[in-house]
Amino acid sequence: MNRKKLFVASAVSIALISTAALAEITFRNTITGAPLDMSVAKSGGNQAVFNQFKETGKNPYNGDKEAVQKGHDLFMPACSGCHGHEAEGKLGPGLADDYWTYPSAATDQGLFEVLFGGANGMMGPQYVNLSTDEMLLIMSWIRDIYKGDPKKAKWLKK
Repeated sequence: MNRKKLFVASAVSIALISTAALAEITFRNTITGAPLDMSVAKSGGNQAVFNQFKETGKNPYNGDKEAVQKGHDLFMPACSGCHGHEAEGKLGPGLADDYWTYPSAATDQGLFEVLFGGANGMMGPQYVNLSTDEMLLIMSWIRDIYKGDPKKAKWLKK
């Protein structure tokens, strides 16, 4: 009887842990805090990578040299007009240093929320122009060119 109870308790524990591991992050609008509607995103890209990101909040492309290059190639036409060719800042802020207009952008989740849903000023939502996968690729390039203090790089923390 004790073995049966132990087995049932173990099965329930595993089920609860598995359910928690599969739970997705709720992405929120940077300004309003309202949940972002992912169903409006431009289609395309690697959905499996985005699904992994939705579970962990960590960009799977960070540190992947091929992804970083693709991110740079996407950044140039999509973002450089406002943020500069090397993300040094122009009309929009620089993206390679320690200062974030929205401190949440120091995390991958927060940076994605700014890209997807937009922010104050001229930063409009990019879900019409970029797929979620393309946003993650661009984010990987932004993280790769970071010139700030590694201790402040929250996306590097486990």
